[in-house]
Amino acid sequence: MQEQDDLITRAEAWLAEDPDPETAAELRALLAAGDTAELADRFSGTLQFGTAGLRGELGAGPMRMNRGVVIRAAAGLAAYLKAQGHAGGLVVVGYDARYKSADFARDTAAVMTGAGLRAAVLPRPLPTPVLAFAIRHLGAVAGVEVTASHNPPRDNGYKVYLGDGSQIVSPADTGIAAEIAAVASLASVPRPESGWEDLGDEVLAAYLARTDAVLTPGSARSVRTVYTAMHGVGKDVVTAAFARHGFPEPVLVAEQAEPDPAFPTVAFPNPEEPGAMDLAFAKAAEVRPDIVIANDPDADRCAVAVPDASAAAGWRMLRGDEVGALLAAHLVAKGATGVFAESIVSSSLLGRIAEAAGVGYEETLTGFKWIARVEGLRYGYEEALGYCVDPEGVRDKDGVTAALLVAELASELKEQGRGLTDLLDDLALAHGLHATDQLSVRVSDLSVIASAMAALRAEPPVSLAGLRVVSAEDLAQGTDALPPTDGLRYHLDGAHQARVIVRPSGTEPKLKCYLEVVVPVAGAADLAPARGRGQEILDAIKKDLSAAAGI
Repeated sequence: MQEQDDLITRAEAWLAEDPDPETAAELRALLAAGDTAELADRFSGTLQFGTAGLRGELGAGPMRMNRGVVIRAAAGLAAYLKAQGHAGGLVVVGYDARYKSADFARDTAAVMTGAGLRAAVLPRPLPTPVLAFAIRHLGAVAGVEVTASHNPPRDNGYKVYLGDGSQIVSPADTGIAAEIAAVASLASVPRPESGWEDLGDEVLAAYLARTDAVLTPGSARSVRTVYTAMHGVGKDVVTAAFARHGFPEPVLVAEQAEPDPAFPTVAFPNPEEPGAMDLAFAKAAEVRPDIVIANDPDADRCAVAVPDASAAAGWRMLRGDEVGALLAAHLVAKGATGVFAESIVSSSLLGRIAEAAGVGYEETLTGFKWIARVEGLRYGYEEALGYCVDPEGVRDKDGVTAALLVAELASELKEQGRGLTDLLDDLALAHGLHATDQLSVRVSDLSVIASAMAALRAEPPVSLAGLRVVSAEDLAQGTDALPPTDGLRYHLDGAHQARVIVRPSGTEPKLKCYLEVVVPVAGAADLAPARGRGQEILDAIKKDLSAAAGI
């Protein structure tokens, strides 16, 4: 009874200072209904601020994304910036088109202004890479992007960048979290009604001008594209970029072209999810383009599909690892120098391309917060459809400039009578067929993920797909090259150099297992059998790994 009384007291205290009439009404209804189970879920703790910032379901209470949580987060960030000597510095705020994003952006600007910092807000919902660009372009000390990227409609998030234009990493995350925890009440956070700058289109114009650096002057620009924004904010910027550089105007998937926070045509607004590309493939069947390009809702990721007569829809989504290798090969052909980087869950093919080209190569932990910090970075990617092709302009993944570079490559190949899959064949012949796959399990109960990781730690598999596990690393202990992270890495015996990495997703309730095998290829006639053999091994690994993890 005492626990229930305490829960009611905390909920009433939160309600008393809730600045949002909608969430206040929601919480008031829960209290009136005596829904202690739901209240307990919302008041069981607080959303944790980490290297991904904040992300969670919209709703009332400290375990949900709402104006109260955002105001506290902004106050903590402001206090951290001032403690780091940035009093009076500029903070740029961007936002996507999700529910409450504009409100969260305005609250952030008000808090920064009230704390004595300067704030500038992008003029409307725009791609996340525009915000990442704006930080360095405007000389800001930090940036905030209100977005939940490709999460379900009910979610929103709060991504923080520092003045170098890259996402926060430790110890900045723990420093900000400590300042958030020190916020006594919303009443203690000054929030003026004005005083920040509402930016015009100058920053977007500067971003589009910067895209000139991605393409080679005079390169082929003939590829015909079907494009979907996946109900997000990418359409206007992508079409403007394509027009600026003389590509044919992309044919839009009309049903998904305009921002819509309900994401009505997809179960999950992520090009990787089953069914998400169905409308794009239907449009492609109608107009017969050369390629299909998709962004996720905040346009920092880029998906690519190619014609494939053997696929049910006549089109096949390329894996992120395939696009990552294609872009690397294209940059090498353009004479790129510097360091090529990827996360540890991405294909080892990038390392072989870099070695053959004589350019630097580095592996990082998962996430562009790590990739973007690689010294001398020229190109970075990870398998989850993220590509950084212009790190001097945007030190983060950028689905707009990646789309431009894909379109340039596809145009060059088209003029040779070839396609993207022909270049993939060339890479397989040169470096072996790198077959990758993923076992991804979405859960409603996060304890399922914790149990699976605990089971694998307690009893690591001794073999997968009949291949002996020759090394089992607990990445939580860190390695000579990597700081600690919650993950497990296995290398398997045999000529196929099979590798498995298991980790909880940092942004979604998913357990992710990343698999790779390398199949030697002697000649073009071996390509199809090699693909079959690679998939056979991957399927067997997935089956055995599922059993070992109990998922």
